[in-house]
Amino acid sequence: MNVPGKQLHKPTDTVPIGLGRVRRMVAEGMAAIPIGETLGFALVEAEEGRTVLEGEPTRGAYNVLNSVHGGYVATLLDSACGTAVHSTLTAGLSFTTLELKISYLRALTDESGVLRATGRVLMRGRRVSFAEAELHDGAGRLCATATSTLLIIDTVARKPDSKGLT
Repeated sequence: MNVPGKQLHKPTDTVPIGLGRVRRMVAEGMAAIPIGETLGFALVEAEEGRTVLEGEPTRGAYNVLNSVHGGYVATLLDSACGTAVHSTLTAGLSFTTLELKISYLRALTDESGVLRATGRVLMRGRRVSFAEAELHDGAGRLCATATSTLLIIDTVARKPDSKGLT
């Protein structure tokens, strides 16, 4: 990620293989993210530490108030934050959302056009990452924002030491 003064990973780390995975998701479209296939959104852009998802809600995403359900918006924003962090991961690492805070700024309907959720990594630590996302409607209006705390998980099984401890 080319942000002056910021480095998402140490120069001694291996190249983020997560970026390659996320770019493959862009190529695969909706089928790459099962919830995206269900809710009608897809990852459309990816670079290290930044991703963009797009979706066009239908009436099937409505709540009882005849507007797009907040859960649809939350899913787009959580996915934007998560894929942005995923794009920074090196081999043997995964992640999970620890916290997601959303501010809903504007109601959405099936006439809101294509929604665009942009996720950005704010800080990537060894064990925790912080990300943010913005959701804009088809007219470019800001409709919701999110901040997220994500746990970085070492998926490589650690070998027990001489005492049998990992």
